[in-house]
Amino acid sequence: MFLLINNKIVLITGASSGIGLEFADLFAKDGYHLVLTARNQMKLDEIAGQMSKKYGVPVTVIAKDLSRPDAAEELTAEIIAKGIEIDVLINNAGFAAYGPFNETSWKDEKDMIQVNITALTTLTKQLLPGMIKRNRGKILNVASTAAFQPGPLMAVYYATKAYVLSFSEAINYELRHTDVSVTALCPGATATNFEKRASLESSRLFQSGAMDAGDVAQSGYKALMSNEALVIPGFKNKALANIVRFLPRKTILKIVHYVQDKK
Repeated sequence: MFLLINNKIVLITGASSGIGLEFADLFAKDGYHLVLTARNQMKLDEIAGQMSKKYGVPVTVIAKDLSRPDAAEELTAEIIAKGIEIDVLINNAGFAAYGPFNETSWKDEKDMIQVNITALTTLTKQLLPGMIKRNRGKILNVASTAAFQPGPLMAVYYATKAYVLSFSEAINYELRHTDVSVTALCPGATATNFEKRASLESSRLFQSGAMDAGDVAQSGYKALMSNEALVIPGFKNKALANIVRFLPRKTILKIVHYVQDKK
């Protein structure tokens, strides 16, 4: 028998590591029923056991590869079939590919667009109406400081995060007369498996220092609970995101290319 602090339910994508795993810990600590999804079933089962033991909360695991075109719809269908109503949606799943656009893998970039844009949009589309009907709910979409400028050597990734930020801010405004909110979390370089998958460990961006994933999640959690539309964790990240508004675009492109390039 689980003793719940509250009866709210959160769905977290990309929950097996990094920022997503940190979010799972924060929500479990506050007594939420966790619905966790990622590709790795064994890892999710391990995390579910840890969270249940540590916090005494129920955890539902649904393994999905969100790079598959039908995966997001399958996920929501399984959630509905289990009779679960999602109160909070954390669209955290995402990844990047590194290199000049004419040399990068189109399959990787198609999968990236599917995960970073299509799956995120699908889950929001599927779960938002229920939140509006109940007049309560929160959505957090993980964008990036990459959303504020174009990104040579990671052109598609930067473009996907610009979409996430624009999409999130627009919907949050549409919902201004409801008790449903959308928050865009825009972290800079963060120490997760992200940089390894994108082969970015040796880039100037990550060599200059990365934030702790727990600190990023904590900033996002606080902003989400305060119904903030946008949060940029870390002083350096805030400064960089704001300064690009005052620089010529050509200068921004040169700077971004420099910091993305590998030493």
